[in-house]
Amino acid sequence: MSFDFHHLLLVFTAYIVGAASPGPSNMRIMGVAMHQGRKPALILAAGVISGSFFWGSMAATGVSAILLQFTQALFVLKIVGGAYLLFLALKAGRSALTPDEQIEKALAAAPTVSGFGLYRRGLLMHLTNPKALLGWIATMTLGLGPQATPETVVIILAGCAVLSITIFCGYAIVFSTAPMIRGYRRARGWIEGTLALVFGAAGFRLLFSRT
Repeated sequence: MSFDFHHLLLVFTAYIVGAASPGPSNMRIMGVAMHQGRKPALILAAGVISGSFFWGSMAATGVSAILLQFTQALFVLKIVGGAYLLFLALKAGRSALTPDEQIEKALAAAPTVSGFGLYRRGLLMHLTNPKALLGWIATMTLGLGPQATPETVVIILAGCAVLSITIFCGYAIVFSTAPMIRGYRRARGWIEGTLALVFGAAGFRLLFSRT
């Protein structure tokens, strides 16, 4: 059994570019890592990874192709995803405009978010984003041709799964280090403002996109 490793390298490179590029999921993991620490960020990342695995399985099994035929389903998914991203944008924007002292008091009085709550946030963020599905469809379309075998599907899914874990957990680990945390405290307003812009742009793009 032989595989075209150069083609697999192209597929994995395309996946890395799509998954590691700045976006709502990565920006939220970075924000949680710098503001709450490594463990909460890893839990949030686990939710994002689970959502990525789900869309990857859908794309690999061809269920996504069926879903794309039902424009009403994608329309509802776009509305839900866009509204959720705009909600995150409002929260980040409000945080960016809040003085540091008020943030510290609010954090001290706020109830602790459970691990499952963080996991659910990451999962919903990825499941309600049609672009995650379309990204996986693009990856699988690039990787699977007419002569593709089940072994090829398994290799691509396994490789992208490892890359997904490495990328999202890497964001959680790197941005929870002491230098990053100190940098976050100094630049919290700018970071939260950037989050608001990213979430807002992504939300409006989903709501008004044709796809």
